[in-house]
Amino acid sequence: MADISFVDQSVPVLTTGVYSVTATQTVALNGASFAATRTFTVSGDRFTLPEGRIAAVFPPDGSLGDHHNVLPHVMLDRPTLPWERSAGVPGPWLVLLLFTDAERPVPQIVRLGDLASGPAYCPAPALEAHQAPDDQVTVIDVPRALLEQLLPSVADLPFLAHLRRSPGTADSAVVLGDRLPPSGGASTAHLVSVEGRYGPNGFDLGPGGPVRLVSLASWRFSCLSGNQTFATLIRDLARHGSPYRLPDSGNAAADTFLRAGYVPVRHRLRDGSSAVSWYRGPLATGPVALPPADPTLSSDHLLVFHSEVGMFDASYATAWELGRLLGLRSTGFATALYEWKRRRAQATLRATLEPASGYPLAVPSIDDTLPDTVTTFLKDLWTLDGVPLGYLVPDARLLPVESIRFFSLDLRWVGRLVDGAFSIGRLTSADAKLDAARTLAPPHPAVTGALIRSDVVSGYPGLLVDGFDAGGTQLPAVLTRRLTPDLLLCLFAGTLGRLDVHQSPETLHFAVELPTDGQFTKTLRDAAGASGPQLSPMPLTANGRLPIASLAAAMSTALSMPPFAAGQFARQMIETGERISFLT
Repeated sequence: MADISFVDQSVPVLTTGVYSVTATQTVALNGASFAATRTFTVSGDRFTLPEGRIAAVFPPDGSLGDHHNVLPHVMLDRPTLPWERSAGVPGPWLVLLLFTDAERPVPQIVRLGDLASGPAYCPAPALEAHQAPDDQVTVIDVPRALLEQLLPSVADLPFLAHLRRSPGTADSAVVLGDRLPPSGGASTAHLVSVEGRYGPNGFDLGPGGPVRLVSLASWRFSCLSGNQTFATLIRDLARHGSPYRLPDSGNAAADTFLRAGYVPVRHRLRDGSSAVSWYRGPLATGPVALPPADPTLSSDHLLVFHSEVGMFDASYATAWELGRLLGLRSTGFATALYEWKRRRAQATLRATLEPASGYPLAVPSIDDTLPDTVTTFLKDLWTLDGVPLGYLVPDARLLPVESIRFFSLDLRWVGRLVDGAFSIGRLTSADAKLDAARTLAPPHPAVTGALIRSDVVSGYPGLLVDGFDAGGTQLPAVLTRRLTPDLLLCLFAGTLGRLDVHQSPETLHFAVELPTDGQFTKTLRDAAGASGPQLSPMPLTANGRLPIASLAAAMSTALSMPPFAAGQFARQMIETGERISFLT
């Protein structure tokens, strides 16, 4: 991972406000002087944030992990944003507040002109030139007693925002909360504005009753029991590992198919009768040979009858028919392919009936390049794009809850899928012969991968998966796609020897250790980044908040360093994401 630097703050050159520029010119010949003044406004985000301003949040929105020792944070794509306005005291004008389910305020939309009416909003904001009373803003009304317990102190505020800098990437501003999520329930985080609302004695709560805050962003996550941590969930997958197949049935002939990943499925034949046939999707238990496959005119040609069990193998017939249906459903692809084949047939016919020699008009040649619409669609099919889940996992027993299954991609199955889509406009054996001249080769000679069905997929939206061969060389990722909220499909070019599952870089998070109820501690880093001393346990507040300023002072004292600022504090608080490896 690249080095990361933590900077105290990034103050803009010009803060928001109205500025004047005056230029004066004096003529040396007669001493005449001319002056011109121009006024301009520097504005920035204030009551709303545009879409995309939030680069990442942690814990992830909707996650279910065990985050009871983690301070929530939000990353912003504009590095100066937390310091573009003033809270009234040193520190950011943005604060991250955490509410339990019982405390969660209900957001509401109000007119900007009505912001200061109703619950206390002191002092009332003065609108800037680009703002209008009818503009809409999201607010939360928080009980006065609760907010008094949740807001950071004047001493804590400067430590709750910093700049994260990494080579090759844009700087990101980070706003940090100071409250730990309670275990066993849901929490809601709100990024609120405290512009101009702090004084030397703290936040101005107003005359009494609920206090109104502008909420610029919010998200929700759950903090479950200790068996829902990232590492625990991933390790449980290893304990429940087994081949991607159904268990033996006790019938030797049937078990031969089951061990190869086949499942019995209902099959309606073309004459209307019903049968039970074997089916295996593109995910096979081992390598599958890829013999040359000529284009076919009908899926019936791909049915294979196994007399020893009296059943058809409908796998490749199903793939071909599915590809044709997917192609027909995409009108842009079907139309472009049919028109290209029609022009190709016309050119072929004219070349046969009207040879160029001795004929006054040259035979027009067709561009042999397929339209982009066609090539893009076929390329996506090679990565199983658009293939329904039931064709990939035909029996739920193949993929139990909390399981990981490794497989080889049956490129012959995918090739039949692609040929089915390419068969649009193929009516005769002559058409099939022309189609055979087109090489529909797979983009990779071998593809392997994994299916992960787990709460870790839904609970960690930024989950990353890397594949390596037996020698440790990283394999190119062909596809990483969520098929359902808790099901992840990963494909790699090559033969998989090791699979690493880890959290994204954004999940570098801020955490403490909790040795006993009501107390916390922190293992520090020395100047070289190695493990240093551990702080003596410190008390949490009654609602789970950390005394940030006191913690920063204890850190600097333990390390015999000058008083910490926000960047040094963040460096000590950061924890890296976990990585778990599977050997296949």
